[in-house]
Amino acid sequence: MAIEARRRGKRALFVPEANAREAAMVDSIDIYGVQNLRQTFGFLRGEIALLPTRGDLSVFFATHQNYDVDFSDVKGQGHVKRAIEVAVAGGHNVLMIGPPGSGKSMLSKRIPTIIPPMSIEEAIETTKIHSVAGLLDDGQSFVATRPFRSPHHTISDVGLLGGSATPAPGEVSLAHNGVLFLDELPEFKRSALEVMRQPIEDGRVTISRAAGSITFPCEFMLVAAMNPCPCGFFGDLKRECRCGPTQVQRYRQRISGPLLDRIDLHIEVPAVEYRDVSSERAEEGSAAIRERVSHARKIQHERFKNDGKITCNARMATRQLKQHGKLGADSQELIRLAMTDLNLSARAYDRILKVARTIADLDTRSGGEIEIAPEHVSEAIQYRTFDRTLWV
Repeated sequence: MAIEARRRGKRALFVPEANAREAAMVDSIDIYGVQNLRQTFGFLRGEIALLPTRGDLSVFFATHQNYDVDFSDVKGQGHVKRAIEVAVAGGHNVLMIGPPGSGKSMLSKRIPTIIPPMSIEEAIETTKIHSVAGLLDDGQSFVATRPFRSPHHTISDVGLLGGSATPAPGEVSLAHNGVLFLDELPEFKRSALEVMRQPIEDGRVTISRAAGSITFPCEFMLVAAMNPCPCGFFGDLKRECRCGPTQVQRYRQRISGPLLDRIDLHIEVPAVEYRDVSSERAEEGSAAIRERVSHARKIQHERFKNDGKITCNARMATRQLKQHGKLGADSQELIRLAMTDLNLSARAYDRILKVARTIADLDTRSGGEIEIAPEHVSEAIQYRTFDRTLWV
């Protein structure tokens, strides 16, 4: 409301005291926090003195971009960290498959720490959504860090996408410019997962109700986690799986093929070995990983600067993919064999190309871009666990 008042040339805005700090983050307009209409009336008549609430957005933004967690907390799991780095560098969606206690949730919570910091424009857009949802208070008058939303698997379609009698943002919109983490993915209602497919593709969700129709942005990175079977120990060399083949197949078929196709990387997360847990070796921190990710994102920003709203490799359309996803003869043969042996869909083929493009960007040490090499394609294919594994 403060942003809109400023746009319309208003010089001052009266808001409830509890909302004053939030509204004061908008500059070039005086914000007065009042207790009631009587106080407002008294001020306008000159009988009561009120001072406008001051807020310095740039200072607040610069001092509140810190996270309480770090990738240095995670022991071992080097190949999983590498896959997550690739995913974040290109804005790709991720599915982690592993037994209970392997660190899937721990890794997911640290993903926002390696995404490049939000720009002020992104932060304002994210704050608006959280303000509409009533999630801001005196302790958080502005969203300066990447959102991390982790809804429970019992969430309804309306809770996930938004809605109710008065259209309100759901979890997909509250995760805008951040991460939406869906733990125990097969436990979510099938209908809730299926209605997510279009928002994942479009980056926005439209809610239509009798009160009106509203479109909310929802450009988020989807991070999902699941066990390999109902008991969690299918394929584990140390613990016996109690599930029969039919149970395993039924469990995995709760996730539809079209939804899986929209997830670029499928990563196996094995149980952590004792030697890794007990190791005193210092693990790489989020700052170092974020530096490499930021470098790859800068390459993509330069690549797509004339392509409208495309900001990363994951959002490339067919035209951009033909232009920037060209393969040499060796790479073409490698991906042809993978398509034939794994029976991949056309969408999965596009996902592999996009991930390979991102891996090549991470390998670029200076400006410009390097060609996609066979090793980039090979690594991208390795991140299609669901396609490579015999599931029954």
